Amino acid sequence: MDVSQFADGAGVSTGIDGLDELLDGGFAFNRLHLVEGNPGTGKTTLALQFLMEGRNRGEKGLYITLSETKAELMQVAQSHGWSLEGIEIFELIPPEWSLDPKRAQSVIYASDLELGETVRLAVERAEQSQAARVAFDSLSEIRLLAQSTLRYRRQVVALKHFFAQRGCTVLLLDDLTAEAADYSLHSLAHGVIRLEQFALPYGAERRRLRVYKMRGRHFRGGFHDFVIRKGGIALFPRLVAADYPSIGKAGTPLASGVSTLDLLTGGGLDRGTSTLLIGPSGSGKSSVAMQFVVSAISHGEKALFVTFDETKHILMTRARGMGWDLAPLIKDQRLHLEQVDPAEFSPGELTGLVCRHVEKLGVGVVVLDSLSGYQNAVPAEQYMLLMMHELLTYLNQQGVVTMLVLAQHGLVGSMQTPVDLTYLSDTVLLLRLFEAGGKIRRAISVTKKRTGAHEDTIREYRLDERGIQVGPPLSKFRGVLTGVPTYMGGDGDLLENEDNESWR
Repeated sequence: MDVSQFADGAGVSTGIDGLDELLDGGFAFNRLHLVEGNPGTGKTTLALQFLMEGRNRGEKGLYITLSETKAELMQVAQSHGWSLEGIEIFELIPPEWSLDPKRAQSVIYASDLELGETVRLAVERAEQSQAARVAFDSLSEIRLLAQSTLRYRRQVVALKHFFAQRGCTVLLLDDLTAEAADYSLHSLAHGVIRLEQFALPYGAERRRLRVYKMRGRHFRGGFHDFVIRKGGIALFPRLVAADYPSIGKAGTPLASGVSTLDLLTGGGLDRGTSTLLIGPSGSGKSSVAMQFVVSAISHGEKALFVTFDETKHILMTRARGMGWDLAPLIKDQRLHLEQVDPAEFSPGELTGLVCRHVEKLGVGVVVLDSLSGYQNAVPAEQYMLLMMHELLTYLNQQGVVTMLVLAQHGLVGSMQTPVDLTYLSDTVLLLRLFEAGGKIRRAISVTKKRTGAHEDTIREYRLDERGIQVGPPLSKFRGVLTGVPTYMGGDGDLLENEDNESWR
């Protein structure tokens, strides 16, 4: 491929979905970039994906390694199911790494050479290969050979000027093994990307990426979650709702299919709004959300149901017990049911999951069940609120009906809410348990709806094999907002008659 068609600084694809978006087109052509991070953060994987992307586009690639052997790089590629055919690997290996005298003519030992000689050999190989993409791994070996900051900087400057004359896009990898933080290279590099890895007290390690600088290019700052799986790096750019224009989908409100429940909500849930279903465990929050989902699907819409607290099997079994067979809906891809483990799932990955279903699969209804599980994935409450604000703003701008399920601490009496999301939600459905006639009963009310009128009554509802039954307003019911509801009416006002279809 003739790289002369690229203008200096033009975008060069990184080979990683999401990273090109962050960098406004990719790495800058004919520029030197610094990729830094502690060992194990994914620098080698990123560099290999960058070179393979070039190979797939007809560009020559060169991987110069002073820290890993060719066999190790091939093993990394094999673990991802990759082939490095067409990418040249030039290794400068210390002699203690190989005791085979037969390799003496093919392997150059960096520890036997002065710094200048090592750099010269690397430069010569780059010139011979005429590579358009080069990965240099790692600068730590150069730093050790230099033995002084001044000499080290001079050699990096020399590399920069050499590659600038060759039309090469270069990645310099640095594993940050210096005793103190060294930011001297940040001023030399055209772009700087840092990869980080950290572990929570429980669960899988988390990885995130930050773009420190990219000259002459607008990039998205802040931290962005990513994971390394078979197949390479999957990056989840931080969601910025302002980057997505509002499409303002018009349409009638989403009805539940239960006439009395629709009366309570003022005709249903409006498009482009978020609804919070809040109440104690066992009050029926997930079932109410599923009622709206099934109704939406029956009218030709697609829905995404993300469950943190239940397995798919339990959720589908419980739905079947209420008369909803979800299997055909999932098979036809009208319902996308995703089970998420908050200990293994990063917040950015959840955002990416939701956005992908909305943008690529045309999902119009999204349920997150529950936010208590999501909170475990984002231990810092203030960050969770910011993430949810961006996600809800994005979904509202896309005209999606969003339902958030939040379990309160406790079953009866005074209850505590683990996180306050009522101010972010457009509609709030409050579910409560109460006792009357020696039985535990359920009550539902709408305490907030920004987009229109709603009933200010409290209605009893029941869950059975026919789905959800919602009764008439309970005029003698008090104390629901105190967390200690008390029913003051008679038994005749309650849902006793199972055949009373007027309450459905």
